[in-house]
Formats: sequence, C-alpha cells, structure tokens
Amino acid sequence: MALGVAAGRLTGPSSTLATATLTWTALGGTSLGREGRAVHDLLAADDLTGARTRVRHLVGRVTDDLEADEVARAAVESIAENTSDAVVGTLVWGAALGPLGIVLHRAANTLDAMHGHRTSRYARFGWAAARLDDLLGWVPARATVLATAAAVPLRAVEVLRTAARDGRAHPSPNAGPVEAGFAAALGIRLGGRTVYASGAEDRVVMGSGPAPTVPDLPRAITLARRVGTVALAGALAGRLVARALRP
Repeated sequence: MALGVAAGRLTGPSSTLATATLTWTALGGTSLGREGRAVHDLLAADDLTGARTRVRHLVGRVTDDLEADEVARAAVESIAENTSDAVVGTLVWGAALGPLGIVLHRAANTLDAMHGHRTSRYARFGWAAARLDDLLGWVPARATVLATAAAVPLRAVEVLRTAARDGRAHPSPNAGPVEAGFAAALGIRLGGRTVYASGAEDRVVMGSGPAPTVPDLPRAITLARRVGTVALAGALAGRLVARALRP
C-alpha cells in the first residue's frame, strides 16, 4: 500500500515508469495462462490425478472426484473470472487512479481470496473483504464483458445477451456476467453443480452450448489473452483522453 501511495505522488516520466512497473507486477494474465496450459497438458496426457491436483492452483472447489471434462470446466471458469480480477481489474483501476488504484485493487482481491470465504474464524473480516472486492470488481467485470464482446465480434451480441440473462443468477455479481460472457464467446455452457469444502452448490447454467471439454481449455486461454489485449488498449485510450481533457 505504501508503495502505491509513494508511486502516486510521482510526476512525469517517473510516474509513468512507476505505473508501468506496478501494472506489470500486478497483472496475473501470464501466470493464468501458464496454469491453464499446465492443466490442459496433464489432461491431454491422461494424467487425471495430476490435473486434479494442478487445477487447485486456479480454483477453490473440491477436485478429488472430478472427471477430465469437469476439470476443464473448473479451469475455464477460473480463467474467465480471473481475467476480470487479475487482468482487466488491474488495468481499469490503474487507468483510473494510477499506481494507488492498482495496489488498492490487488490488495482487496488478495484479501478476498485469503479470507473472503465463509468460515467461523474469518466470519466478520472475511465478509468485509468479500464486499470490498465485489465493490472494486463491479466496473472491471462489466468492462470484461465488453472486452469479451469486442474480442469475438461475430458473437458480440450473444456475449452481451448471455451475460445479462444468465450472469445475474450467479451468486457472485461480478463472476456471473464474466463467466456467462465467456461461455457465449466460446459457444459452450458453464456453471452447474460445484462442490466446495463447505458443501455442494447447484449454480445457474450459463450459455446454451454443449458442456466444456478438454479441447475448450486452450480456446479459453486464447480468449483470455485477447480480452486482456482489448482491455489494455481501452485502458491506454482512457488515460490518453483523461490527460487530454486535464486543464
């Protein structure tokens, strides 16, 4: 946090360098793709046990009994959600507030990941962390849906329609629209029964295509990369416009 405050006080080239450095540090797109490819490679090699273990780097659900396509679904859903959290959110808040925005966003996201789940130990603190993350993630999630539509122009209308229709029934106000948009962009369906340590949840089914299979995982990684590129272009354009309008 102190690093973000200090960087935010810099001006000129120093400020630009600080923002670029923090953005590079905070962006999770590279590691997201790496983990997704690792899971796919294990599935492609018929190492289901290894894939079940490796996908835990991406998801918080119970994976011990997942079949290969269910592992792929878990990875695709995580890639979609984390494209918004780790990539687009960082770009949006960096464009809006500079280095301080990047640090605030990533701090809230990390606190939610660590303590946001409902446990007796972190009941009050976890609730606050989760709500803060929801608040800071609201705009990035909608920006991610727009970037997803832009990344697949031939399916753009379906992406926007599915995100609005199916995303609202998801327990997360931000993950829902993003995952629904990815489902439409990939022509698959996401959601359904998900098992956590705290119990099973029957979540809304998003999208109208077939259930995801192992070959859909590389497609999701490619889509995430395209969405990040669109978001980066939008963030840069936003910063340029803001500077041009600054008195």
